[in-house]
Amino acid sequence: MYAWNWEPGLVLGLIAQISIYLACVGPLRRFFPNSAAVSKNQIQLFAMGWLCLFAALVSPIDILSDSLLSMHMIQHLLITLIAPPLLLLGTPRWLFRPLLRIPGATLIGRLMTSVVPAFIIYNMTFSLWHVPRYYELTLNNQIFHILEHVMFIGTATLAWWPICSPLDEVPSAPVGLQIFYLFFQSFPPTILGAILTFAELPLYPHYTRVARLWGMTPLVDQQLAGLIMWIPGSLIFFGVLSAVFIRWMNRDDIDPRLAKRA
Repeated sequence: MYAWNWEPGLVLGLIAQISIYLACVGPLRRFFPNSAAVSKNQIQLFAMGWLCLFAALVSPIDILSDSLLSMHMIQHLLITLIAPPLLLLGTPRWLFRPLLRIPGATLIGRLMTSVVPAFIIYNMTFSLWHVPRYYELTLNNQIFHILEHVMFIGTATLAWWPICSPLDEVPSAPVGLQIFYLFFQSFPPTILGAILTFAELPLYPHYTRVARLWGMTPLVDQQLAGLIMWIPGSLIFFGVLSAVFIRWMNRDDIDPRLAKRA
């Protein structure tokens, strides 16, 4: 029950991610044009984001999510609302900049990370994978489960880009627009969480067939999952919104570099 998921491809992928990052901000930095030393705080932010992915995908959270919908919701929050913004904030702009050499990359990046496309792409992806038919597919087919997580992480990165873009060429949204964007981002997890919380029957047959843990019935587990998505999911957006608003109100006192990124 409390086993760790040591699937080789997953573990090697996570090790490669943190190793490449540390190598690029360390001994390989001299190969990046206009690179600058990365602060300890920025490295710590990236490491925290990486640890969130590790906890979500390797720790017992992943194994427990096969038996508990509530644990699956915790996993989804980690890989969509916590890890992506930390990874973005921890990545120096010069490390992303070589991607802009790809023809059309800047234009496509600006289009996809604008607030409306980013909002739609992320929330459509997240919501569709929680439709019972497709959710059950991910539980019964490992390939689709991997695809779901890759799409969650990728679209969540797009969703957080208007708030914490590391690139001047593909910038964050204006601070005022960020506030409205974060406010509306809080609605989808509220709606989906409410559906799970107030449903009178279990929506996902898989959880009615597996052995129950900790004495929770499938319906109680589903209600807890809904509350996890509803309350922490919304509070994360409101917490970031508050931070952005306070920064906006004190914009005359902030570091000019942060103002430029905003």
